[in-house]
Amino acid sequence: MPAIETNNLAKWFGDVAAVETLSLRVEEGEVFGLVGPDGAGKTTTMRLLASIMAPTSGTASVAGFDIVRQAELVKEHIGYMSQRFGLYTDLTVLENIHFYADIYGVSRRERKGRVERLLGFSGLTPFGDRLAGNLSGGMKQKLALACTLIHTPKVLLLDEPTNGVDPVSRRDFWRILYQMLREGVTIFVSTSYLDEAERCSRLALMHEGRLLAVGTPQEVKALMTQTILEVRTAGARAAAAVLTAALPGRRVSMFGDRVHVATSDATGDSEHIRTAMEQAGTPAASVEAIEPSLEDVFVSVVAGEKNVQ
Repeated sequence: MPAIETNNLAKWFGDVAAVETLSLRVEEGEVFGLVGPDGAGKTTTMRLLASIMAPTSGTASVAGFDIVRQAELVKEHIGYMSQRFGLYTDLTVLENIHFYADIYGVSRRERKGRVERLLGFSGLTPFGDRLAGNLSGGMKQKLALACTLIHTPKVLLLDEPTNGVDPVSRRDFWRILYQMLREGVTIFVSTSYLDEAERCSRLALMHEGRLLAVGTPQEVKALMTQTILEVRTAGARAAAAVLTAALPGRRVSMFGDRVHVATSDATGDSEHIRTAMEQAGTPAASVEAIEPSLEDVFVSVVAGEKNVQ
């Protein structure tokens, strides 16, 4: 039995389709990433799966329960962490955890061991008496996750849990998730960080309410039929402008201090890039073919859809 299954799930707000014909299957014990920019429909999908809102059409089940007909049973078996998880800043770390234990009906007998364990693997043991409002952003996210896990859910629904968190805290947060994964918890996580999506066993690219692709990170990357040429040079923004003009019809994107060019003629375009850069007075330090990133693939797939439409 899949941990999550959706069939043509849709949610409309007036004439706007926030989620459109979403069909997914997430197996038990995997970490599945829902990847896309702001406005892609990730949060609406999470709220549908958490039985917080009803779909306009289609069906879905989570932990074996229908999200509409068995909404209360769904809520008993999931842990849902929204983008703005409801921590109480005037309560301590321990008081917050006990508050959520009360909400979920965790008995006093079971609670002690669970609280100690959650504090331990989240690294919050020394901060039990600290007010939640005085925690750093990363520590607040760890506390929110501990509160979400207090009733030992079968499925975790995490809506952009590391948004705005520093890189070290993001790494620590994922370390905790992998610990939960080893214990058989199914993790369904949304993110706009495409580098973070590489950590998922499978992922789905989502844009404007629709799925663009589903598979392992490597399977999704295989959708990229063009070669990516990475150009290193001083002044990436100026270089991108030069190459956009010099290579009409090619997709040119900035990636930090580098420029990526998607091409079907890697050999010929490598020479064109070097020539164009030299003529512009900013010769390229290097031009080499690289494995496409998920961001390359996402941009390519979205561009392809726009061309079809």
